Amino acid sequence: MSMRVTRGVPLAGETTLAIGGPAAVFVELQDLADFGEFVALAEALPGAPTVLGAGSNVLVSDAGCSSPVLRMHTEGVRFSGEAADGRVLVEVQAGHSLHDLVDTVVGHGLAGMEMLVGIPGTVGATPVQNVGAYGQEISDTLIEVTAWDWALGRRVTLDAAACGLGHRTSVFKGSGRWTLLTLVFALRKDELSAPLTYRQVAERLDVPVGSRVPPAEAARAVLDVRRGKGMVLGCSAADRRTVGSVFFSPELTPAQARWLHGEGAPVNHFPDGSARVSASWLTRRAGFVLGGRLAEGVRVSYLHHTLVADEGASAAGFTEAVDVVVRRVLECTGIRLAPEIDFVGDWPQRLRPAS
Repeated sequence: MSMRVTRGVPLAGETTLAIGGPAAVFVELQDLADFGEFVALAEALPGAPTVLGAGSNVLVSDAGCSSPVLRMHTEGVRFSGEAADGRVLVEVQAGHSLHDLVDTVVGHGLAGMEMLVGIPGTVGATPVQNVGAYGQEISDTLIEVTAWDWALGRRVTLDAAACGLGHRTSVFKGSGRWTLLTLVFALRKDELSAPLTYRQVAERLDVPVGSRVPPAEAARAVLDVRRGKGMVLGCSAADRRTVGSVFFSPELTPAQARWLHGEGAPVNHFPDGSARVSASWLTRRAGFVLGGRLAEGVRVSYLHHTLVADEGASAAGFTEAVDVVVRRVLECTGIRLAPEIDFVGDWPQRLRPAS
């Protein structure tokens, strides 16, 4: 069967943090042709459905999730033609691995996604917070998405403008209205990557910042940098229970940007006009040390200033650790961090992290 329904499944095993209670109803979908069957099931159950891709950006409540949870296993990449500007159109199933998609398009000589290599998760999750890294974002290449609109009770197609893509946000972020089904990207046939705007990536290739190299070389360099920070799943046995970036890179005022630039912080400028600084740099500046314990079963990674889970970790403990970091960074720098991860399930209000 291409749709499997089980009850009481522990969601800890479905997330990269390995934290969380059970799902009252857990559905695994292999074939998009059976999505209508899931709709019929969900409409007969209480609560809006929650969709999990690879579970790499979520923290599930210790109490679990009383509403139905859908795990998308739908996979497939189809080169579907050419856009008006000559770019190649690529249609992708929502459950497809983003890392695999980047490998596929780079292997076909297409540029536009090479800097997104190594980011965990599924393609369907990428527009939700306009996933980006090392100078590229999903908004650079996304053309349209097909989604199920739970408010209208039908399938809809939204172009990129209707998705409201901003810096790590979209109309989908924090909304249960849509379930993304397929996505279409437009990539260019090019022997050279986008300009290397991040110093660490350029240094890895021993070229000046702003250089363009073959997309495969750019992807390998990005992957090396990410591995060095423990930001590739499975690259570190000690830090394997991770969500990667726990906090958004905060937007800075002009005064804050000038001060941090003078302090040697990695202040980056984005297409929306904002200046932002790495949350990991702020965490280090606030005095947190690699490997430092923050709560029961939760500590700073040994490789990078982000949070990871160990034996004994719980959702309550992880939110405690998040709050500790938020408070101390605010005290030390005057800058407030906001969690990037999604909080899934039935959360008591008192355990909601500060934002």
